[in-house]
Amino acid sequence: MVPIALGQMRRRPAAFVGLAVALFLAMATVTMFGSLFAADLAAPAAVRKGADGPGLKVIAGAFGEIAVLVAFFVVVNALGFALRQQHRELALLRTVAATPRQARRLVRGQVVATTLLTAVPGWVAGAVAARRFLAELQHRGMAAPGVRIPGTPVPMLVASAAALAVGLTASALAARRISRIAPAAALTASATEQGRTGAARLVAGAGALVGGGLLLRLAATRPAQELDKAGQAALLGSLVLLVAVALAGPLAARVLAAVLGVPVRVLTPGAGWLADANLRGYARRLSSAVVPVALLVGLSGTMTIMTATAGHRPSGATATGVTSATDVWLRQAELALLICFAAVSTLNTLVAVTAERRREFALLRLVGATRAQLVRMLSVEAVLTAVVGVLLGAAVAGAASAAFSRAATGSAVPTVPVAACGWIVVGAAVLTVPGILATGLRAVRGPAAELVSGGGE
Repeated sequence: MVPIALGQMRRRPAAFVGLAVALFLAMATVTMFGSLFAADLAAPAAVRKGADGPGLKVIAGAFGEIAVLVAFFVVVNALGFALRQQHRELALLRTVAATPRQARRLVRGQVVATTLLTAVPGWVAGAVAARRFLAELQHRGMAAPGVRIPGTPVPMLVASAAALAVGLTASALAARRISRIAPAAALTASATEQGRTGAARLVAGAGALVGGGLLLRLAATRPAQELDKAGQAALLGSLVLLVAVALAGPLAARVLAAVLGVPVRVLTPGAGWLADANLRGYARRLSSAVVPVALLVGLSGTMTIMTATAGHRPSGATATGVTSATDVWLRQAELALLICFAAVSTLNTLVAVTAERRREFALLRLVGATRAQLVRMLSVEAVLTAVVGVLLGAAVAGAASAAFSRAATGSAVPTVPVAACGWIVVGAAVLTVPGILATGLRAVRGPAAELVSGGGE
């Protein structure tokens, strides 16, 4: 299985680029915050007392908690698409007598190989980022001048072990379906999409929804003196709600696409009708595309609104770290890191989803569709995808920021910075629409008959 696994990676390098970038970011993130944690542990007590604030260990833990979770969320998403683009090949292996265990072993080999390839660059980037971040903290008086990043390899080893564990767990879940069904059915399934969302997935989505709601309730009931904890609970709750969106995404995407498709079919009768039919007929594919957009909008919107709400607290309220200039800087740095992860996930997903439709585009061309018509159809699909993703992300951000606002001001109506939120929506649209169109233009090139037969892949 190892030669076959490596052969697949050489044959489809684009399918593993997103996974490699996601693993690199995850490895760098864990290395960075692990190094900061180790620096605090290694520093003498007398040195650590030379700084104001909660301490480097607390900052690294609070700052890295959400960032690490998002990083591994991106890894799982990227791995799912790497396997999805190999679905047909894995199905063919099953038809020529490959056992389910061999199929899973092939996938594990690809995950291990990709992790090893990204380990050293991730370590280096994480170590450099830790030193620069520590220097910024020291410059702002949040870390003692004498603290240094130790030379221990423990953070790097922990980062590698964590990335490998998440990758192997995700690969086991992703390869489960293709390895358990009959070979002939696996080959048929590679060309079709199931019409219903599985009961187990819906139950898990409901559980995540309840968990996110409990976290938001915890955030809303925190006293004003614990506003930092309220912010962390609200941000973690938004991430859990986004997991619920990912699990129940096909159902939610189908409903939203049906609602938005009515005006689209009226405004653009030709391309709009075809785009609406594609989005509703392939709800799982639409869900895969909108979840990263929702992640980008949900997390960045939550942090932006929370920061604005904390800054507009009543003047008589007790000042906390949330409203201090240093904490605002920390929130901005964390927001920049989360946007980086979400942007990588969005671009990787949209490129993968659009690129795997080469045969579909070729079939449309064979039955008379022109390239210009396909581009118009893709334009409508791209706009609808962006709108659905923004709506889902805005719903999550609204719920999380309302919970935080309840703790901060006593009112569930947060302070919404309209201009900043507008830029978030614009950023999501800029990532979504051009990404889909650029990949689509590349996918419609080449002889249609050759693409349908598989020779263009």
